[in-house]
Amino acid sequence: MKPLVVVATLCALFTLSQQAPSKDKCMCELTNSEKAFPYDKLGNLEGNAVKCNSDVTSQKARKLQSLMMGLERRLPELAKDIAVLDSENDEQMYAAISLQLINNELWEIQRLMDELNSTTLSYQRLSASATQQLKGMRGKMGELEAYDSMQVVKRQQDNRRLTRDLQECRTGHQHIVQPTRRPRGACPHGKFDNVTGPRVNTAGEYPGSYKYGAWGRDPRPAAGTESWYWRVMLISSNKYGHYVRLYTSLSSLIVGVSTPGNILISPSNPTTNTIQGPNAVMYDGALYYNCYNQDSVCRFNTSTKTVTTVKLPAGTRYNSKSNFCILDECYLYTDLDLATDESGVWVIYTTAQDFGNLVLAKVEDTEPPQLGQPRRTSVYKSSVSNTFMVCGVLYATRYIDRSTEEIFYSFDTSTGEENFNVGVFLHKVSPNIISLNYSPVDQMLHAYCDSIMVSYKVLFS
Repeated sequence: MKPLVVVATLCALFTLSQQAPSKDKCMCELTNSEKAFPYDKLGNLEGNAVKCNSDVTSQKARKLQSLMMGLERRLPELAKDIAVLDSENDEQMYAAISLQLINNELWEIQRLMDELNSTTLSYQRLSASATQQLKGMRGKMGELEAYDSMQVVKRQQDNRRLTRDLQECRTGHQHIVQPTRRPRGACPHGKFDNVTGPRVNTAGEYPGSYKYGAWGRDPRPAAGTESWYWRVMLISSNKYGHYVRLYTSLSSLIVGVSTPGNILISPSNPTTNTIQGPNAVMYDGALYYNCYNQDSVCRFNTSTKTVTTVKLPAGTRYNSKSNFCILDECYLYTDLDLATDESGVWVIYTTAQDFGNLVLAKVEDTEPPQLGQPRRTSVYKSSVSNTFMVCGVLYATRYIDRSTEEIFYSFDTSTGEENFNVGVFLHKVSPNIISLNYSPVDQMLHAYCDSIMVSYKVLFS
């Protein structure tokens, strides 16, 4: 009963106050002369702004730029391949290979043109639509500002402008010239931007054999060997190798004509100083690789047939204790990864004291070779499927699926800056990339994929 009594009492009071207000109370009537704020319009504007942000992104702009750069790089390569075809005179054996490469190049250029045309048309429509929406939103924002009768927004804008001017005034009087330093990511080719391909896709003279290995070009070749390629195959249980195989041209590599042939490090496998693991590189006429059963880098001089070693720091993991991995599988004996770039040879490894994170150091080209200052990263070795170096920057890849690998991480050795969101993808011809190395001679990535030799073109902006 009490709620009913309270309601009845309130009704009675309301009736009395309407009829005759008491002398000791003052009653006012508030009338809002302003229009009600249109919250529905503000909600629509927010929705349109979110849609614009999702439609117009920097990734789409980068895609268009990447396609343009890819086409720009492909055309000179096509002209170069045609010149090679004109100059070859080898009873049509290598000429047929070169013609096939030119056909592949033409197909890739046509694909880029088709994708560029469709992307450009799509972006033109998107640009026109976004421009129209922005004009509409600008007009609606002007209408909404009319509801700011107390000039709150205007005052906030004035305050921000004054604060900025004051800060500029302060810093202008205290300006100190900073010492000159190398620009971040400085590279003679430009900034690493993307990877296209694959351009070369061949099994060579041993189709389906020797799953583990490496191949590429010497960044500092001796006179007369500028066009040569090399290949290392692990012929003993995918673990060990004892020679490097040389080819005088890409055509001879594809058809499997090796000249001068195999250069032996030792007569058999495994034995002291032979190759352990697939991560080998050539530099200045020497093969660099993980020494058999040692936490050391071996340098085998192909001219003098001598081997010198570089000892890695105490605690370095070797003998398949810290490998590159994909999902629940790891690549055996990949504890040490050798890489070349514009400056020379690098070794990437892990140590017990670094808890399995990647460490890299320069292998100085001295006599005997020495290890440079180590650089430590915060990326875990087993979460990486491969690494390579470009212009003093370490890049790491990870397995996405059977047809895609992602370059996801970079570490700049000059600044120590790390980036876990590189976002460049490799289209694979085989699920496993056993070794991956960059060649500064032609700006190519050379991948060894389950006995198949594949190359990708590196694009710089």
